[in-house]
Amino acid sequence: MEILWLAQEEVINVIDMSSDMQVVERAFRQHGLGRVQMPPKSYLYYTAYNGDLRTMPAYLEEENITGVKIVNVHPGNPDRGLPTVMALIVLISPETGVPVAIMDGTYLTDVRTGAAGGIAAKYLARKDSKVIGLVGAGNQAKTQLKALCEVFEPELVRVTSSTKESSEQFIREMADTTPCEIRYEENIEKVCNCDILVTTTPTRKPIVKAQWIKEGTHINAIGADAVGKEELDPELLIRSKIIVDDIVQALHSGEVNVPLSKHYISENDIHAELGEVIVGLKPGRTSDEEITIFDSTGLAIQDVASAHLVYERAVSKGLGKQVLMF
Repeated sequence: MEILWLAQEEVINVIDMSSDMQVVERAFRQHGLGRVQMPPKSYLYYTAYNGDLRTMPAYLEEENITGVKIVNVHPGNPDRGLPTVMALIVLISPETGVPVAIMDGTYLTDVRTGAAGGIAAKYLARKDSKVIGLVGAGNQAKTQLKALCEVFEPELVRVTSSTKESSEQFIREMADTTPCEIRYEENIEKVCNCDILVTTTPTRKPIVKAQWIKEGTHINAIGADAVGKEELDPELLIRSKIIVDDIVQALHSGEVNVPLSKHYISENDIHAELGEVIVGLKPGRTSDEEITIFDSTGLAIQDVASAHLVYERAVSKGLGKQVLMF
């Protein structure tokens, strides 16, 4: 039996943000209708190395596609010349359980996370949003901005990060793909003067203060994806409409996990899952004055849907290598 192996370069060759946003939105729609199987992420914590490993299985019943992602998060990896996040995705036949394809999931993880942020902003941000603020300037910030540019026509992007050099590198890399000025700001407060704020840091201490956020802002909170992580002042969550990607995962490891554990908010303060908003079961933004927050933990359905798109395109182009399993 042979399995198709797709390296990162081949994944990059066939995936684009516009197409991925379509398949990811369809996956969220199925999630909202209860037509997926997706147990919460399981974690192994490597405390001695400041890292963790996660497994993420999912089955999209309508499309009959299934698979699992194995992904790590090691914030110290860049000092070793390695990515912070690395991932591998296995697509499997629901009929037989046979592995169909194995592919690099590192780049795909960045794209599908960006896609979710763009979709969330499509339903939750003000339609006239023109200024985007980015706290963090890594790969996640790049794909978040690309996705937002699929939905909006920004006039200005403000960016800050842990070092001026990383922000300047971000500006150089994104200049050709972003149809407006990208401006470096020295501090987070200036970045928060925006219509759509995106946070993509691994911090475990809130870095966005509630008083910096004006009415009508939408926030994509991306960085908190494990127990103990949080980027936003709990006071900000109290005065906002909170939408999560998946309630079970968010309670455990999303932006809401620390405020919940400290009783700043309760589960009842979470307004909806994104899929419920997409299918119309619950309303999204209802006024121009609301502050909305999308709490993204990253779902296996995003990975499986995106990987299936990559697989179909790779097969049509004759990409990849057939690897003998047995």
